[in-house]
This record gives sequence, C-alpha cells and structure tokens, in this order.
Amino acid sequence: MSSTDRIEKRIVIAASKARVWRALTDTKEFGAWFRAELVGTFEVGKITRGKSTYPGFEHLTMELEVERMDAEELFAFRWHPYAVEAGVDYSAEPTTLVEFRLKHVDGKTELVVTESGFDQIPEHRRAEAFRMNTGGWEVQVENIRSHVTG
Repeated sequence: MSSTDRIEKRIVIAASKARVWRALTDTKEFGAWFRAELVGTFEVGKITRGKSTYPGFEHLTMELEVERMDAEELFAFRWHPYAVEAGVDYSAEPTTLVEFRLKHVDGKTELVVTESGFDQIPEHRRAEAFRMNTGGWEVQVENIRSHVTG
C-alpha cells in the first residue's frame, strides 16, 4: 500500500473496552461524538444513514455500510470519503474502509482507527479526500476520548 492509501490514528483512552465499544457501535453515542444524527442501528451488511451535524457540513447525509462487528475488538464500515459537494452523486465511486480496533492496555483501551482505499478514489478528488480525512480523524479520536471520559 502506498503512503497515500491509508490513514492510521492511535489513541489510548482511560476507559474499558466495553465503554469504547459502546461509543463506537451504538448509533446514538456514535452520533454524539462524531456529530451526526443517525437513524437505526449498526448491523453487518446494512447501511445506516443520517444527517451530519458537524458545523459547515449540515447539508450532508452520511451513509455507512457496516462490514464487521467483532464484539469489543473490531468495528468496520465502508463509506465515501469526504463526499461533501452538494448535488454530487458519489454512489458510483469506490468506498474506503474504516476500521476501529480495540486493545486492552494497562487498564485502558488503545483505539486504532484506520481508513484505507484512497488509491481507488477518483484522481481528481483523491488528494483532498486523503488530506481532509487525515485531519478529520485527528479530531475524531479526541472527540471519542472526550465522549467516553467526560
């Protein structure tokens, strides 16, 4: 994989794996820290949709297709990265894979967030999607830490 195909962020959170897992996989909790109003529940093979509540991106509808849910170990979904232009249909584009891996570390939880597959995104928007999502995951790992420890 190239260095522009994959984003990886690591954070250690002073909370149990069960608590972090709930923040990741309960759509209400996920929406609280990720800033989205999701409808329904996360289920493998299903698409969950909802409105973004992130300032400046309220016009967006998010779509997450859950790929894996291995209890307290791995939560993974596919989506269209940085699909933010109003009126643009991104459905024919490839998706990236977002994985959240949890590991018990000294009474805390290490969370590793990986998003891969950027090399498949159309060239005209690949670099911007990679750049914006790199910054986005830096913010989101702090958001989930604050959510579960605050």
